[in-house]
Parts: sequence; structure tokens; C-alpha cells
Amino acid sequence: MVGALDRLSELGLELPSAPAPAAAYQPWAQLPDGAGGLVFTAGQLPVVDGVLPRTGKLGADLATDEGAALARTAALNVLAVAAAAIGDLDRVRVVKLTVFVASTPDFTEQHLVANGASELLADVLGDAGVHARSAVGVPVLPLDSPVEVEAILTAR
Repeated sequence: MVGALDRLSELGLELPSAPAPAAAYQPWAQLPDGAGGLVFTAGQLPVVDGVLPRTGKLGADLATDEGAALARTAALNVLAVAAAAIGDLDRVRVVKLTVFVASTPDFTEQHLVANGASELLADVLGDAGVHARSAVGVPVLPLDSPVEVEAILTAR
């Protein structure tokens, strides 16, 4: 059986360390098993080695495919937090994903940007990565990030 880390490797990716919080919050919070055992991640930006590679808004500064690539990177950071919270990436089940897209008022492809995150999670976790999702356009995100991804997870 091919595990999640093997799938990451096949995609040419490596699981990063879970990003440290940038303010007064924790990277995840977990309900006790009796309450469903859900894990809620903090919103993850598409940081790579502590650096935000792009800033700006979809519809002005970035194209849809660039936003999707950044959402993919943010989802990789979600996986890093999930692995830290649950202890084993192969036990992670994604229940719900919310993708925030900093965009101009006339940009209407938030759902296509969000596909970058959704597709990565399915590619890495298989059926356990398929989830419910919201893609939300917002005027601005922390550090002028183009995207932010948060997840609700459970252990399987």
C-alpha cells in the first residue's frame, strides 16, 4: 500500500515542518474523541521556508492558475499541521476545507483557485482527501497573501 508520504514524493513534494503561528493563536485545536475527535487547523498561507512567495490579489496581480498553485502550497502546509496534530499523515481524513481568496470585486474564479488545494489533498490522501469545501472571495488577507486555507480534519 502506498502511503501519503510516498504520494508526496511521487508528486515531487516534501512535507514541510508545520508553520509556526504568526500571531496569538495555536496551529490547531482538537475536540476530544468523544466529541468527534475533530481537528481544526488555523488558516495556512502559502509560505515556503518562512517566506510568502507572492502577494497581491487575484484579478489584479495574479492569474487564476497562479492562485491555484499558491492554494496548493497552502494545502501542503495544512498537511504539515495535520501530521503534527494527528501524528501520522496516513490517518488524516479531510472533512471540510475553506479557501479564502484575496480578489478584486469582479474576480469570480475563487472556486478554480481553491481547486489547487482540493486536488493536492485528493492526490496525497486519496479518498480521505476528498472533502466538502467553501471558496470565499475576500478583499485582503494577512501579509497581503493571495490565499489562505483552513481545514477541519479527523483521524481515521
